[in-house]
Amino acid sequence: MRVIVIGGGIMGLACAWALVRRGHEVTLYEQGALPNPLGSSCDQHRLIRFTYGAMTGYARMVADAYAAWDRLWADLGRSHYRPSGTLVVARAAGGWVEESIACLEALALPVERWTAADVARRLPFLDLGTPRFALFTPTGGVLLAERILEDLVRLLTVRGVTLHARTPVAGIDPAGAGIRTADGREDRADALVIAAGAWAPALLPALAARVTPSRQVALYLAPPAGLRAAWAAAPMLLDQIEAAEGGFYAVPPVAGSALKVGDHGFSLEGDPDRERTPSAAERATVLALARSRLPDLARYRVLEARTCFYGVTADEAFIVERHENAWILAGFSGHGFKFGALIGERVAAALAGERSADELTAWAAGRNQPMLQRGLPPLRALL
Repeated sequence: MRVIVIGGGIMGLACAWALVRRGHEVTLYEQGALPNPLGSSCDQHRLIRFTYGAMTGYARMVADAYAAWDRLWADLGRSHYRPSGTLVVARAAGGWVEESIACLEALALPVERWTAADVARRLPFLDLGTPRFALFTPTGGVLLAERILEDLVRLLTVRGVTLHARTPVAGIDPAGAGIRTADGREDRADALVIAAGAWAPALLPALAARVTPSRQVALYLAPPAGLRAAWAAAPMLLDQIEAAEGGFYAVPPVAGSALKVGDHGFSLEGDPDRERTPSAAERATVLALARSRLPDLARYRVLEARTCFYGVTADEAFIVERHENAWILAGFSGHGFKFGALIGERVAAALAGERSADELTAWAAGRNQPMLQRGLPPLRALL
């Protein structure tokens, strides 16, 4: 089978990887460089975690995601995952944190409740005030996103995938599995995979009512010399995860990366082709969030501020749907990267007729995931 993939982020590259592993002929089109620094996948880090609140379908998918990453690491010849553990601050009774604890316990994964005093003792470089408690689990960690994309591009080149960088697609024929590039060239295959990220609504106007581009700003910091080792060994931090006005996250500076901090609330505005430079006000907003949790923030050096565009759905559920001879992958809402390798494999399986379109669509939306007490990989594989 010949397959055309549109989009060179994690979803497009992972689909190309899974398809060429099965012996298919794959051609990939990307509007920018490969990897594209403007793409939502292209960043120093992305997180993989089991804490998912009431979105238990996604929590149940994470063990399979780890297994898919292991298959990719084997093909790449090295791993770009670093375990960190996960710390989530609970400031109100019930809600997202308690739901996450219930799900972790149902999955037989370790979970601890840390008091504010526990946090202060274990992570003295943080000041979280007086939360009710903090959920800690040793599961979860950091995916080194840019390194993954770079190695995937190299691997696909070696395995014979035809890569067209800086080649925007201007038109799509789902029935005929055809595309037209912005410079007027046409190509046709047996199937299309459309994974255009935040640009998907522009390429497929019918998605505009379902997927909203969301401009996000993050800062990259260098901790003081005396705290670098402690930060590198720290868990990822999520605080005020349910706050309507947004909340704080911090990604530890593992494997030589920077400490990343940001607001995990969706802006639900912006154009991914414009507004790429963070404003002074946006930088100040993120710094204010960090200042309230990182004592002596003035000792931290700001290395960079960057924008990223998510494609967000109303319920944060992924869209993986077949329309005639095209598969559309969209709406990953800032939490899709962790499932990239797994979704690539599942799409390839569906193209081979091993999974029905309806089954894959429901699975990707976080539905139809039985709660299993058994069958998880050994805990050490998840840490």
